Parts: sequence; structure tokens; C-alpha cells
Amino acid sequence: MINLFEYQNKEKLKTSFDELEMFLDEVWYNREKSDYFYGEEDDKVEVQQFLQFLQKSREIKSNKYVGVIHFENKRINLLPKIFYEPGREYSNNEVQTIHNHILWLLSYCRKIKFPSYNTPLDSVRSDFFEVLIYLFSKYTRKLLTNAVYQQYREIERELPYVKGRINMSRYITENLTRARWHKLNCTYDPFVLDNEFNRIIKYVSKMLLSVTANPDSKKYLSQILFILDEVSDTRASAKKCASIQFNPALADFETVRDYCLLFLDNSISFNYKNDLKLFAFLLPMEYVFEDFIYGFIEKELEGVKAISQSSAVHLDEDKTFRLKPDLILETEEKKIIADTKYKIVYSDEDDPKKGISQSDLYQMLSYAVRFKIDEVVLLYPDTIQNFQNEATGFTIRDEFADQVDVKITAWQLPVIHRELMGGLRNRNDYLGEAFQVKTDELSERLKRILFPYIFE
Repeated sequence: MINLFEYQNKEKLKTSFDELEMFLDEVWYNREKSDYFYGEEDDKVEVQQFLQFLQKSREIKSNKYVGVIHFENKRINLLPKIFYEPGREYSNNEVQTIHNHILWLLSYCRKIKFPSYNTPLDSVRSDFFEVLIYLFSKYTRKLLTNAVYQQYREIERELPYVKGRINMSRYITENLTRARWHKLNCTYDPFVLDNEFNRIIKYVSKMLLSVTANPDSKKYLSQILFILDEVSDTRASAKKCASIQFNPALADFETVRDYCLLFLDNSISFNYKNDLKLFAFLLPMEYVFEDFIYGFIEKELEGVKAISQSSAVHLDEDKTFRLKPDLILETEEKKIIADTKYKIVYSDEDDPKKGISQSDLYQMLSYAVRFKIDEVVLLYPDTIQNFQNEATGFTIRDEFADQVDVKITAWQLPVIHRELMGGLRNRNDYLGEAFQVKTDELSERLKRILFPYIFE
């Protein structure tokens, strides 16, 4: 097992160095171009961005993606940089705890639902991809056992009896005029099992069955395929999956759709060179962190209205440069521009800028001026090595606008459960229970940012 942290450590790969690079190029080329997890700049890059391959030293280094790559008999864990500590040897339990953190972050993402999030901590025995497969297979099998999704489908068919309604115009032109009066052109709408959604479930289940090593997941996936045995085998895509909508009475099926979308968006599984079964499951962490913060505020904070990715405002009058702050937060008292920055800050005590880049401040100032909001917050994750409890503040005076002061503050958000990383919790605890303390702590921090007068 190889553990790589985003942009941090390097590891030597003694065998299959070139084959792995070719495989990841293939993964990048065949990936779904998702608007949710991949930005416009990613679509323009043709060379894979998952790993750096250092040819001289035959070493590999992680880029901005987190997840897992299975290649031949190797498992490469791509882990978030905020958990990296130089010189530290990470045990299997520590890696599993990092995966638990990723699951906690994903549980608040807007387009991903985790109905079985109450899973014991010790169920994360390998990588978090296996945990996602287990959650999906268990939930979907239980749902399909109680109610299989069926859909009306209009069928036109010539029958010896009346079914549905008779298509009179076709019956007259194609049957009566040709002395085939005993055959009736009927149109009817049966409830069918073989529909687009069930085909997607079947496709995803087959894909996951081929890569999972968990016996419970194998059992549940096999049961799903048995239930959907009469459904056609067709290739599914994330685009098709995202287009499926349900009425409110079928909300449980939305969860299955979201799981399928997650797998179709971010995993690749195929036979490489016809002899190696390979797969990768990869997520760009900066998008996960941004989506987590939005979902957390929306779910956990009352009295706050969050508006995501507002893009109606441009920097210039010709509307060439569009401005898209991550969040605009509205309370009864004020509006705040909030921008998530998945970066490591406060790592150097001698740095007066605390790791906050000048370009970020320029960006925030342009947001404040064009949106006419004089309070901006930068939200960074804490890291395993440091957590800054207080904000770093900057005041910028706009001398062109009646000496208006734009207040920019930078905050680290507590997203690392240090007790859990230290192995101080019971491994039989459930994920939701284990992270409740961290949920409360993050809620208090965000309230302190949004409602500072309460804490004065």
C-alpha cells in the first residue's frame, strides 16, 4: 500500500512505473466531464492530472485528487494534504480515520446523500471506495427488496384484442383497408421494470461487483442483480443518470440515483491490456471542500441563507470577466461574501501574510466592490499540524467610494477530528456519533464568523 498526500510526499514505484502512467492517461481520457466536480480548466488539459511521474527518480507524487487507485496488486491511497505531517509513518488505522473524515465531508455535499452514514468506524477496513460500495449496495438492496422502481412506457402494438386504446386512424389505414380487420392497433402504457433508471442501477452494480473485495458488498450486489435480472444490459453514463428525476413520493430512489452518479462521475473500471483488472476512484478535493461548506451551512445553521456561485456580476463593463464567489451569506443584519480556499495556511510562524496569498486578497476586493458588500471572509481548513483559533484580518479602504472600508478576514475551520486521529475513540462508535463533536465545533466557529456580536 502506498500513501500519497496532495502535492506533499513522493514514493518510489519499483515496478510497472510506465504501465501505471499509461493506465492513468486512459482513465483521464475516459473520465466523465462532470460540471459538478471538474472545472473548465480540467476539460482543456489532455494529460492526466492525478499523479506526477518523476522519470529520473522513478517516483510518483499526488496532485489535487483524493481517492484510491488499484493497479495490479498495489493500492495507492491519495489522501488530503491537510492530514500530512513530514516524517510520520501512517498506520492502517490512521489511513482509515482519514477516510472517515472524507466520508464526513461528503455527507454534507449537496448532490450526494448518505442514508447509511451510521456505520461503525471499524467497518472502514480498507479504502473509502469500499465503504461507499458497501453503503450503496446495502441501501439499494434493501430498497429494491421492498419496492422495485417501475415506470410507465407508451407502447404501440398490433393485437388480436383491445388493450389500452385503439389507434383508429392507423387501424383504418393499415387494417380495415387491407382486410385485416381482426387485428387492432392499440396504444397502452404498461408499468415496466426495464427502464432507464433500473438499467443504470444494474450497470453500476455490475461494475462495483467486479472491483469490490468486501464479502457483504458482493452479496448485496449479487442480490441486486438477481432482482434486476430482466432489465436490459446497457452502458450507463453520468449525464443520463443526472437527467433522471423523481416525484416527491419516490425520494428514496433519488438517493440511489445520487450514489450511481457519484460512481459514474468518479470511477473507472476496465480490463487493461486484456489481462489486468484496474480501477480508480478519484475526487478533486477543492470542490469537495467547497461543497461541504455550502451544505454544512445550509443544513446546520439557522437564520443564514446561502447563495452559491452567483455569476450574474462581471468585473468589467463589457462583461468579459465574470465574477463567481463561492457563497453569498445573508442574515437578518447583513450580507457576507464567503470564499472557500482549500489551502494550507499558518504553516510558517515567520510569514506575516500567514500563507494567505496576495492574489486571493485582490480577488476578494473585486468581489466586494462589484457586489457592493463590505465584509468578506476567507474559509480555510485546519491541518493536522496547526489550527489557528483567531481570525487574521485585513482592512482595505476604497478611496474611490467615499472612503468605504472593506473588511476581509481569514479563518481556519475545524474539520480534523484530532481525538479520532489519535485513536482515542471507540472503534464501535458510529460515524455520525463520532463526528457530532466536530459538527458542533464547526457550527460554533461559523456562528462566530456570521454573528460576532453574540460572542462579544
